[in-house]
Amino acid sequence: MNNPPATSTPTSTNSPVATVTTAIVNIASLVTNDPSLGDGTPLGLIQDAAVVIDGDRIVWVGESSKAPATDNRVDAEGRAVIPGFVDSHSHLVFAGDRTQEFNARMSGRSYTAGGIRTTVAATRAASDEELEANLLRYLDEALRQGTTTFETKSGYGLTTHDEARALRIAARHTDEVTYLGAHIVSPDYADDPAAYVELVTGDMLDACAPHARWVDVFCEKGAFDGDQARAILTAGKAKGLHPRVHANQLGYGPGVQLAVELDAASADHCTHLTQEDVDALANSRTVATLLPGAEFSTRAEWPDARRLLDAGVTVALSTDCNPGSSFTSSMPFCVALAVRDMRMTPDEAVWSATAGGAAALRRTDIGRVGPGARADLALLDAPSHVHLAYRPGVPLVTEVWRRGERIAR
Repeated sequence: MNNPPATSTPTSTNSPVATVTTAIVNIASLVTNDPSLGDGTPLGLIQDAAVVIDGDRIVWVGESSKAPATDNRVDAEGRAVIPGFVDSHSHLVFAGDRTQEFNARMSGRSYTAGGIRTTVAATRAASDEELEANLLRYLDEALRQGTTTFETKSGYGLTTHDEARALRIAARHTDEVTYLGAHIVSPDYADDPAAYVELVTGDMLDACAPHARWVDVFCEKGAFDGDQARAILTAGKAKGLHPRVHANQLGYGPGVQLAVELDAASADHCTHLTQEDVDALANSRTVATLLPGAEFSTRAEWPDARRLLDAGVTVALSTDCNPGSSFTSSMPFCVALAVRDMRMTPDEAVWSATAGGAAALRRTDIGRVGPGARADLALLDAPSHVHLAYRPGVPLVTEVWRRGERIAR
């Protein structure tokens, strides 16, 4: 669990604007993700703690009895506080659902109704207002469960118009927007994949790049091979987008190695890894983002988180919220799955769902609780973060602070 470096508090030459300060006191256990602030572990735990918020930033953490005077005080009443969850992989701009597909899969029947193409058709047919309303619904759902930062992708339009509008809609609600025109080859180009790659790296990219921070590709048999993925990611980099890669989910392949080669922020899924893949990740800045909701919803093989962690790989946990393979917005649920089925400890899972997600977005202002960090916090109805795995399925997040604003469940 590599701890992201701290950021300094921004300075300004303008006159300061008066803000309201708030102290959250009587915290039984505070996860800071900064060993220098707490007990020396990666979680940087402080017992009987307090946090002071000034505007949208954290300005002080420490023992509750030493908290400075503030305008407001909130009594945590002996409950735990963690950084807001950072969900660094989701697909939230879509229409329709795939209930029948899930039902068939869970009933042991084959299903051939089109998979992702079903979502593509529904998304193309939806209005901008319908897509945005759907996005906001799932963002609110995630926020109530403690997610304060999220990344989301296009990928359900697969035309220049539909990919660009998906990104415009997403960019109204997050800075972490990813161009995924290379989700699958568009059904319109089923007989000419090369022409679709040309579109994704040409006109579609030109239309989408102004609305995105990241470029992604599904590098997998049946989607895009290594050469196609390299061309797409390289073209995105030339437009100022930074790579992320859907890598090694369904089988062994070049995705992880390509992610490391191109200094991708993350290689996501990482289910089927050779030792060379693990070594490459361990010796790079690329984060291995694991998505246990996908394995849960497809009954697929679990990624070996223990192998990655023991090798020194930085690991993130995310929901992969999407209508086909992981229709959950719950980071607490993913923490519980990671502990139960991916051999992570509760400490590792919580770190990966907060600081790990921040590392996968190359952010140092989120995923931690310390001076200069954004005031993103989740208050748990429990004395310890361990309860997120210990009490799976229980809605433990009782209050959330996002950018310093207190939001009740």
